[in-house]
Amino acid sequence: MMMGVPRRLNLAALTDDELHRLVGPERAVALLPDLSRARLEGRPVPGPTVTQTLTPQPLEERAWGASPEQARALTAQHQDLLAAGALTRGTLYLPGISEVRHVRAYVLEPDVSAALRWSETPDDPAHGWPFVQLISWLRDRASGFAGVLTSNAPQPYAPALSEEIDVHLHPGCPVPDLLSAHRAHVLRHGRAQKVQPDADWVRPWQAMHALNLTAWDRRGLLLPE
Repeated sequence: MMMGVPRRLNLAALTDDELHRLVGPERAVALLPDLSRARLEGRPVPGPTVTQTLTPQPLEERAWGASPEQARALTAQHQDLLAAGALTRGTLYLPGISEVRHVRAYVLEPDVSAALRWSETPDDPAHGWPFVQLISWLRDRASGFAGVLTSNAPQPYAPALSEEIDVHLHPGCPVPDLLSAHRAHVLRHGRAQKVQPDADWVRPWQAMHALNLTAWDRRGLLLPE
């Protein structure tokens, strides 16, 4: 498995839906002819770099948002999270497969880590759509799942996440309702692990990333080192 050396996503191994969500409809249409040939020939098409370890970079606070509309949406969801009792852990730049790399980190006791994510890259498919992710890790895996991820993101993740993560999407859902839905999803599996207020915020997200890497490797989505 990945020993710290970055690998690349194999675009030819993605489904068409995953490709559209990852790169946007226009670029997907432009790529499809070459991808179709690559699939027939059994050759890979290198895509974004995928690292083994998430490396968040703390950012100095400023007025966030690439447009007035995005700034208002960010402020509204941030205030909703604070009203729900979230403790902020700062704003980070978190490199990943997609361009949605700006993250404001939160912890909601007793068992939820949260992220408010957005992109300030104009040509990113998700530009202008801040969304919240809530993650809880289960005390046991009797249900077959390791954790629960709930989000109000506008579209599913690309590539699809590990089958060990119980993923629930509620596009555009207000934060209070999203949190209620997340806790209900967690209860179906039993109890979640407690989150310490001073714990390393990235740890649960790194654990999910590790599960995703294993799942993507199994699907042939990651090119050899």
